[in-house]
Amino acid sequence: MKVEIWSEIACPWCGLGGHRWDRAVERFEHGGHVAVVHRSFPLGTDLPEDRTLSVREFVLTKYGALPGQAGVPDIEGIAAAEGLAPYRVLDNRVGNTGLAHEFLAHASAEGKNREAWNTAFRAYFGRAEPIFTLDDLLGLAGETGLDREQTRQVLTDRRYRRRVREDARRARQLGATGAPFTVIDGRYALAGAQDTDTLLGILRQVWDETHPALPDAGHDAASCGPDGCAVPADHAAHA
Repeated sequence: MKVEIWSEIACPWCGLGGHRWDRAVERFEHGGHVAVVHRSFPLGTDLPEDRTLSVREFVLTKYGALPGQAGVPDIEGIAAAEGLAPYRVLDNRVGNTGLAHEFLAHASAEGKNREAWNTAFRAYFGRAEPIFTLDDLLGLAGETGLDREQTRQVLTDRRYRRRVREDARRARQLGATGAPFTVIDGRYALAGAQDTDTLLGILRQVWDETHPALPDAGHDAASCGPDGCAVPADHAAHA
């Protein structure tokens, strides 16, 4: 089973959504058969590339209130209640995330998709560290086990810019209007950061639909095993 999650790396609901998916897969009876793949759905590429804004300033400008005020959800509190702490949102800064998504695409091409996304989420929301500049991302390369000089060249050349755009275009084709956006087995789409119990229920539903149970032939059916072939008692009686 394949779970594809389109996210904006600086979106707090995306970080929380990724955490919820990890918990759901851990609780799922067939979790070893679930492949979780993160994909890019950038929402911060319209922001300036040469400077950042404080989250407080950005949120106040956009919503007129801070989280926990005037109906704006307290996402830090929600994350803490679900075991994701520290989860620092208000102490952060926001900026253009284009280069960060190119870094994540490069890591994915090197076979480190989940490692890179989880590392970036931990750095940004766990430690409130910036992830916007080349130097920021080279630090993440070291944490992720990527070659720093190769990463520097890839990001300097903007080699994965098209890949990021293709990820975003694919999400929109599937119906995404925001992040996170999830598609399961290419057939079921979910918008937003659903709670863990809901995600677990969906995993079970999709598994049951794609892995129908075989009819039970009964314990007395004829069969062969390592120790030979058994004949059902009723069949032996009529032989």
